[in-house]
Amino acid sequence: MQKTNRLALAVLALLGSTAAFAQSSVTLYGRVNTTVERQEVGNVKTTGLFNNASRFGFKGTEDLGGGLKAGFQLESGFNSDTGASATTFFGRQSEVNLSGGFGAVRLGRFIAESYYATADYVSMHNHDTGSSSDAFYAYVMPDANKIAYRTPTFGGLTVDAAVALHEQAVGGKNAYDLAANYNLGALALGAGYSKQGDVNQFAVRALYTFGAFTVGGYVQRDEDAFVANGGKRNTFRLAGAYNMGASEFHVNVGRAGEYKNLNDSDSTQYTLGYNYNLSKRTKVYGYYTHVNNSRNASYQSGVAGADFSSVAVGVRHNF
Repeated sequence: MQKTNRLALAVLALLGSTAAFAQSSVTLYGRVNTTVERQEVGNVKTTGLFNNASRFGFKGTEDLGGGLKAGFQLESGFNSDTGASATTFFGRQSEVNLSGGFGAVRLGRFIAESYYATADYVSMHNHDTGSSSDAFYAYVMPDANKIAYRTPTFGGLTVDAAVALHEQAVGGKNAYDLAANYNLGALALGAGYSKQGDVNQFAVRALYTFGAFTVGGYVQRDEDAFVANGGKRNTFRLAGAYNMGASEFHVNVGRAGEYKNLNDSDSTQYTLGYNYNLSKRTKVYGYYTHVNNSRNASYQSGVAGADFSSVAVGVRHNF
């Protein structure tokens, strides 16, 4: 009888531990994205192997009962061309969160939701990475030391709000970020606002899918984001994609206007791209991108007045 009772207790303990494990999950994920490119800055040409925001991370959740969940996400970037790790190891993301019927509260380091709601949403070709990434979007919000809140979804609308604490004894300014996403079936709308001191940006976005075609774009107005005391500047980007089986055809064009206090600081960027999906996780692709800078603009090239262009072929694998 004692042996039977012990066996029953052991089975109950095992079932209890299994239930506990079922309430928690941890996932390893990542992306390796590498291109071979022929880049040109002004008249200087370089052929090389380039990393396109490769990364790996861990994320997990624990069911606390009553609809409440605890979660975390740690994400690190690395150079796929050299194998070098990021200087800040979990510099892409390092957060802990609580979520439930009230929405979600997030603490730590993570990319601004204002960016995801606008520029990233229309960057369909290569996930806004590498030399074909958006050269003009004004990213204002710091990533570190954030407290953020995400609302539940109300009729397709979700709102995110965040503050990044400056953590200085004197001086310094907190930064603030707001984002909204509103999905109406084939039409998806978004908006984002960021501010730290006098530097700020506001953008609106739309994306529409009909059949095999997807078209979208955003308009942004920023102040002093790229040029100190440059004043205000308007930017827009239009993007389109056509899907045919495993093939994707992409085109986008962006235009950065002059800063009010800096003449000849405007620029134009356009990209033509082709992706072929070998599977849901792996694709090969190629693109041509060109940034045409005016005399006092240095977008992507880093040299005032110098244009930038690249012809690239690459492989991207998600895991």
